[in-house]
Amino acid sequence: MGTGESGGYDPHVELAKAAIRAYVTSASEISVSGGAAHYPDGRPCTPPGINLSALLGVRAGVFVTIHKKGSLRGCIGTISAVRDSVAEEIVSNAISACSRDPRFSPVRPEELADLTVGVDVLSEAEPVSSPAELDAARYGVIVSRGYRRGLLLPNLEGVGDVASQLRIALSKAGIDPSEKYRIERFEVVRHELGGAMGAHG
Repeated sequence: MGTGESGGYDPHVELAKAAIRAYVTSASEISVSGGAAHYPDGRPCTPPGINLSALLGVRAGVFVTIHKKGSLRGCIGTISAVRDSVAEEIVSNAISACSRDPRFSPVRPEELADLTVGVDVLSEAEPVSSPAELDAARYGVIVSRGYRRGLLLPNLEGVGDVASQLRIALSKAGIDPSEKYRIERFEVVRHELGGAMGAHG
């Protein structure tokens, strides 16, 4: 498991913030090309000097998490890549996290200054034969039985052991612990730099 870039801006976080800001303030869906992100009218929407080229050449599952003053405000993601690049995955999931998380009402413009944003880029999931191969700090977990599937990211506050991690993931999937189920694990690179949303753009 890794962390975001050291110092300055993190392209993953800045792209997610730009997507959230554009959608919340004007219902605009930004696009990424040529290493930069743009509003539909062509204006740039990330800080000067941000280069998104590295996010265009790779594919992966991505989770975007929004907090407001330390409390969860939205979290949506994809377990594996469903779009052509990490950049597109971030934009789509950032928009969903701020507007389509069924646990929360859509983010309002007046909330933006109080929001912080994190982006988790997921590795490919791998099956495990027993909980002994898990580590709640290092690995995220996916449990599945038939069409039911639950995921929990690693290293979450309040989830300090594998038993808790599995219990929450099973609950999310609607799987009873007494049932037989499949377990997979994955690692993430976590990007959390960039501070609060602020007023850029």
